[in-house]
Amino acid sequence: MTAIASTPARTRAWRPGAWPWWAQVLAVYLAARAVSAVTFLVVARTQAANLWTPAAPSYAEYTGLMWDASWYREIAESGYPADLPVGSDGVAQQSALAFFPLFPALARVLMGVTGLDWQGAAPTLALALGAVAALVVHEVVAEAVDGSRRLEGRHTRGLALATVAVLGVWGAAPVLQVAYTESLALVLLATTLLCLLRRQYVTALPVVVGLGLTRAVALPVTVAVVAHGIARWRAARDDDDEFRPGERLALVVLAVTTAASGLLWPFLVGRMTGVPDAYTRTQAAWRARRAVVPVLPWVDVARWWAPQWWVLLLLVVLTLGVVATTAARRLGPELQSWTGAYLAYLVLVIEPGTSVLRFLVLAFPVAAVAAHWALRRRHPGAALTALLVVGVVSQAAWVACIWRLVPPTGWPP
Repeated sequence: MTAIASTPARTRAWRPGAWPWWAQVLAVYLAARAVSAVTFLVVARTQAANLWTPAAPSYAEYTGLMWDASWYREIAESGYPADLPVGSDGVAQQSALAFFPLFPALARVLMGVTGLDWQGAAPTLALALGAVAALVVHEVVAEAVDGSRRLEGRHTRGLALATVAVLGVWGAAPVLQVAYTESLALVLLATTLLCLLRRQYVTALPVVVGLGLTRAVALPVTVAVVAHGIARWRAARDDDDEFRPGERLALVVLAVTTAASGLLWPFLVGRMTGVPDAYTRTQAAWRARRAVVPVLPWVDVARWWAPQWWVLLLLVVLTLGVVATTAARRLGPELQSWTGAYLAYLVLVIEPGTSVLRFLVLAFPVAAVAAHWALRRRHPGAALTALLVVGVVSQAAWVACIWRLVPPTGWPP
């Protein structure tokens, strides 16, 4: 039986009196978010007045209005501009068109139902979506463990829950409770991967469309869909799996839909403004080169950080990416291909900066790799605890050094 073969419904054999799996996941997730909330409250006391908040803002103001949250608020309250905003020189300016619509649309619905303002509704929505994401991530890792021949023995006990814990205390994990799209994107991404593992291809179709309206990550998800299809085809060829024609057609439709979802928002922005490349031009307004070009921004940033050692710095980054992708092999082709494709996608399309830490939240299989490493130590409890402590410290550093703005300029989270 291959790593992608269909697995029967799992019977979770908890000890008498033990909490059900979902309660354990939620307890771990909420504990991590409570630590982040305390960190936000402490750091907020030192926050200077800025473009978005007064000095020493409240928790709701700090998590609901800072940085890109203000763009999502503008979308929820006023919508998108009908035309492409440009300067006197004809160059596209920064605008809400660069930001995807599903999260602010859901926040607006919540505002209408509850009467909450944006800074009350949006962080609450993100926190709730993060809880759902934690549950789905747990199930993805549990399915990967059940279906993998490379993850066996006592080292896999509790791996899914440990993954949720490691992911929950990752340095940029506080973003899961602010008015950003990471929580929603993680829900949709993990659900897509879970549908692949459970072979629920039709169910995944609306999920990938939603992902295409949430974050620009649907294109690398296509790689995971294709990898899953190749693995199933090979298993069927070796008579280890039955790959029926109806499943093949559904998987092809899913792959095409996923790829199209990756281009959906840029297409819609072009239709809204009448400018076909309006999305790309708007994204360029945030770039140092004032253009969206592949790979070269990594060279530019490496040269800025380490003029004499920039090549070595890039090699270290690439090596870490290769190591993470290779280590994810134990989790099966779907999670490994997502990890590799997403990391490669980041190298191709983004201008690296402190936001990379936030982007890595979606590379959640790396958290499973780290958790598995800890559980394989001679003293797994101590190793996992050490890993979590490092994560909590890194959270504090992220909120204090990156989320906190020291006017007039700062590093965007």
